Amino acid sequence: MDIRAGVIVIALFVVIGAYLSVRAAIKNMQTARKLSFYSLRKRHNANAWRFLFLAAFLAGFAYWLPFYGEPLIYVYFPPSPTPSLTPTITLTPTITLSPTITLTPTLTLTPSVSDTPTLTMTPFLPVAIEALFTGPVTPNPDAVFTAIQFSTEFDGVNPVDPKTVFELPITTMYGGFDYNNTQPGVQWTSLWYRNGELVCYETEPWREEWGTGGIGGYTECSDPIGGWRAGQYEVQIFMGYEWKVVGRFVVQESLVTPTTTQTPTGTPDLTSTSSATPTP
Repeated sequence: MDIRAGVIVIALFVVIGAYLSVRAAIKNMQTARKLSFYSLRKRHNANAWRFLFLAAFLAGFAYWLPFYGEPLIYVYFPPSPTPSLTPTITLTPTITLSPTITLTPTLTLTPSVSDTPTLTMTPFLPVAIEALFTGPVTPNPDAVFTAIQFSTEFDGVNPVDPKTVFELPITTMYGGFDYNNTQPGVQWTSLWYRNGELVCYETEPWREEWGTGGIGGYTECSDPIGGWRAGQYEVQIFMGYEWKVVGRFVVQESLVTPTTTQTPTGTPDLTSTSSATPTP
C-alpha cells in the first residue's frame, strides 16, 4: 500500500470514529432526559458534549488529512521515482507487389458531345435595390422561410391551387410562404426575375403586425416590366443582405385557340311573280 492509499484509509476510519462519537453523544443526551437526579443528568450531558467535541475534532482531522497531511508526509518520506517504460517500435514488414504485365492502350475514345456544367449564381441584391433600404439590415440568423408556392389567386392565408406552370393571360401572381424567427423592422426584399432579368420587386421593413412567425406571408407582382410574358420566372426573398428562399415557376403561351363564329348578314332578295291573262 502506498502513502496515498494509507492516508485515504486512515481518513475513512476517522470519519467512522466521528460518526460513532455523534451517536454516543445522542445516546447520552437521551439517557440524561430520563434521569431524575440532577447530578447524574449533568454527568451524562457533560459526556454528550465531550463526544460532540470529539466528533467535531475527528471530522476536521479527516478533512485535513488528505489535503494537508499527505503533503506533510511526503516532506519526511519523499516518494521514490518510478521508472517510466519507453515503448519500443516494432517494424512490420510490408509486401510490395511488382506488376508483371503493363497494358498499353491502343484506342482512345473521344466523346462527341461534352456536357458543360451550368453555373448557378448565388442570389444577391442589386445596388439599385440596396439604395432603397430604410430599415436595419442585420436579421436574426435563425430566421427561416418555407418554400414559395405560386398562384394567381390568394385567399388571405394561402395561395389557391398553387402550381409551377401557368398560362397567359395573367393579371397578378402571388408567392405564398410561412416564416419564423423574423425581426420586426429588419428590411426584407422580394425580387422577381424573368429569364434572369429583374422585372418586379418590393422592399420594406418587416412590419410589427406580421410578428416573428406565422403563416400567410406572401409577395405579389401585378405589373412586371414588359407585362406578363412567357418565360422562366424566379423569386428571391432576402432578409437584410441575406437571401432566405428561392422559388421558380414557368409561364407559357395560351394553348387555347379562339374560335370565330360567322353570322350571315344582309337582306334576302325578294322575287316577285306576275301572272298574265291572254287576250282572246
